[in-house]
Amino acid sequence: MIALAQYLASIYILAPNLPLRSVVLDLNLFVLVAASTLVIAGGYIINNFYDAEKDLINKPTKTMIDKLVSQQTKLTTYFVLNFIAVFLASYVSFKAVLFFSAYIFGIWFYSHKLKKVPFIGNFFSALLAIAPFFVIFVYYKNFDTVIFVHAIFLFLLILARELIKDLENIAGDLAQGYKTIPILYGIKYSKTCIGVLVVFTLVPSLLLISYFDVGYMYLYFIASVFLLIAFLVLLYKSTKKKHYVWLHNILKIIIIVGVFSILLIDVNLVINRIF
Repeated sequence: MIALAQYLASIYILAPNLPLRSVVLDLNLFVLVAASTLVIAGGYIINNFYDAEKDLINKPTKTMIDKLVSQQTKLTTYFVLNFIAVFLASYVSFKAVLFFSAYIFGIWFYSHKLKKVPFIGNFFSALLAIAPFFVIFVYYKNFDTVIFVHAIFLFLLILARELIKDLENIAGDLAQGYKTIPILYGIKYSKTCIGVLVVFTLVPSLLLISYFDVGYMYLYFIASVFLLIAFLVLLYKSTKKKHYVWLHNILKIIIIVGVFSILLIDVNLVINRIF
């Protein structure tokens, strides 16, 4: 999904004036996307490795399936994926090698240490989630304001999603001594933080609808505004884990649909650039 988002963002947002063929067949772009995918896959493995005991409480079925693969195999795969990612990045430039090396370290440091730190852990996790788009952004050197507004919208959504996950996983976090926001400050305070983030997310949504040319993608942002308002109502009424799972899924749907909605920026763009 992230690889698809990187390509669509490159075609429609970051390099809209380049011929479609030159973007899709750009070997450097392919290498950057492939390296991002490998590092993210490795990130899921190392995160799973450190969360094994917590997931036994929060996600027992998933944990039982995970145990079919040995810890040694997981770690070996993790190192192999990261090595291949850095090796591929070396084809593009030394700066790409430095970026992906830092990205790998950041994911490990988050999984090992920062995840247990309230606020900072959530913020860092959201930054790691948008990092693959940053490398494409730097590659094309496109600094249009609309790109930053898109990035803020995505970052705030992901950050709210991270805080919802803390509410969803509170039982396992409490058992393993994680100092998350709902554990330290209470569920009500955590829900207030999420609500504030969602309200802030409405700002870039309205800006993208009113002040920027995003083609028919404005329909997506209008739908997002209504979904986020519904999210706030449901958040206020939520009291159980299943409610937080629903809220988590609403944000996940907004993010995933947003990837495909990039196509709406210019529905004729692909046809025009092919011919």
